[in-house]
Amino acid sequence: MGICLSNQIKAETTIFTGTGIGSRNVSANGTETSTSYSKWSSGSVPPTPRSEGEILQSSNLRSFTFNELRAATRNFRPDSVVGEGGFGSVFKGWVDEQTLVASKPGAGIVIAVKKLNQEGLQGHREWLAEINYLGQLRHPNLVKLVGYCLEDDHRLLVYEFMPKGSMENHLFRRGSYFQPLSWSLRMKIALGAARGLAFLHNAETSVIYRDFKTSNILLDSNYNAKLSDFGLARDGPTGDKSHVSTRVMGTYGYAAPEYLSTGHLTAKSDVYSFGVVLLEILSGKKAIDKNRPTGEHSLVGWSRPYLTSKRRVFRVLDSRLEGQYSLTRALKVANLALQCLAMDPKLRPTMDEVVTALEQLQESKDTAKNDANKDQQLNRLSSQSSSEFNRSCRSSSEETPRAANYPRPSASLRSI
Repeated sequence: MGICLSNQIKAETTIFTGTGIGSRNVSANGTETSTSYSKWSSGSVPPTPRSEGEILQSSNLRSFTFNELRAATRNFRPDSVVGEGGFGSVFKGWVDEQTLVASKPGAGIVIAVKKLNQEGLQGHREWLAEINYLGQLRHPNLVKLVGYCLEDDHRLLVYEFMPKGSMENHLFRRGSYFQPLSWSLRMKIALGAARGLAFLHNAETSVIYRDFKTSNILLDSNYNAKLSDFGLARDGPTGDKSHVSTRVMGTYGYAAPEYLSTGHLTAKSDVYSFGVVLLEILSGKKAIDKNRPTGEHSLVGWSRPYLTSKRRVFRVLDSRLEGQYSLTRALKVANLALQCLAMDPKLRPTMDEVVTALEQLQESKDTAKNDANKDQQLNRLSSQSSSEFNRSCRSSSEETPRAANYPRPSASLRSI
């Protein structure tokens, strides 16, 4: 198995309600490799809370010393940094494939080492939550946590290194380093991320991810999606309970409205977040962007009226995808997003149902060609107004390309 995290690291502005201060977990990514220590198993997460000692002892992870990780990252050299965020910095490193002992750059397998800032109780809690879940859950659509370090005041996490970075960077960054993702790749990524959420919801002890967003979807060399950053994950309700009551935490723009208003957390909260991400995938627009014209700051609020109309759905679809999809398929994906975004959580599909719907939409080339022929006439009727709209969108929202290989996404708000 490889070693992971996301190149893209971000510093996110934190907002909070009640008590406590939120901090941001960060991820880093790099090169996918293959090792011998990755058996996929569903695993189960024992009911929490558990003590720190119980969590660390029961995890299937390697315990690294601080000196081992310092050697692997060349003493945490500045040129080894692949990103920074509220959690701290993430460094690129190398270890031997068999022994996991530090090796020379370019030898062995690549890892990403997330180093916690030495301050704040909340950061430690998220560090421990990451170990609690990723130390016991294994699935192709979850990032692989290799190990951790707890030594004196040092707290670090070691992941496989994901070469394609985060979905967020590919969707929203402009410039030569990040080329627009094709329709087929976007659908592949959406399906992989949906499978990851469905796996969590169906675990022996259900897990609610609570922070599903494009920046937490990492991509391997084949654009397979893997969920990262489990610092806010929670066990789902048990027995006859319908929800888990928590302090509101997450990222502004992605959290379900009923969770924001009541603090009642359910698996359907994740489904709503998935709907937001699916809209971002379709549109190439961020969930919240105050640089857009008045009335369009919230992607969900602005796009709702267009999602069910064959003539108006073009206003939502990313203009960079022109000619890559059939209108029939695009409408089905738009309708699926709308179902996930239902205000009443009972009306939202389960993630299993979302997976099934997306699997059915994995079209063959022949099917896509037939659908495209059927839609050709309608596309012609809509093309003129669509082109005018998309030109105005591009002129108002295009970002300046960044030269760095690892650009940082723009800040987002997180509610606590």
